Amino acid sequence: MRIDWAATSASTGRLDATKVNSTLDELLVRFGELRSRGEGYLEIETSGRAYPAVMLGFRNGRAVVHVAEAPDSVALVRGDNSVPAEEAVEVPIFDEPAVFSGAVVSTLDHAWQFVEEFARTGSVGGYVNWFES
Repeated sequence: MRIDWAATSASTGRLDATKVNSTLDELLVRFGELRSRGEGYLEIETSGRAYPAVMLGFRNGRAVVHVAEAPDSVALVRGDNSVPAEEAVEVPIFDEPAVFSGAVVSTLDHAWQFVEEFARTGSVGGYVNWFES
């Protein structure tokens, strides 16, 4: 399956909004580079479709996943309980730091599983694991 994606530049640390059309393998290379930096932001869509879209912001092994089903419909994927709900965690969204409660924070590995599944299938699953934002 081909995907469209944009991500933080591994060299500048700023979002490169130019969309890349590729396979998951190319996205995996960028993700690996960003993971080595310790933080990053990614936006992924299935090729030729703006929705659904998945966004991942992460820093220091903690991540937050947004899912957009339509222009005015964005939800947060529930966290994996790796961070207490009352704890605040900061991750980059676009080029800015954003603070989220632990209720929507996951380990980076757990969040990446969600993103990778979307990139492979084009499906975001059911709403049972989402918070509407």
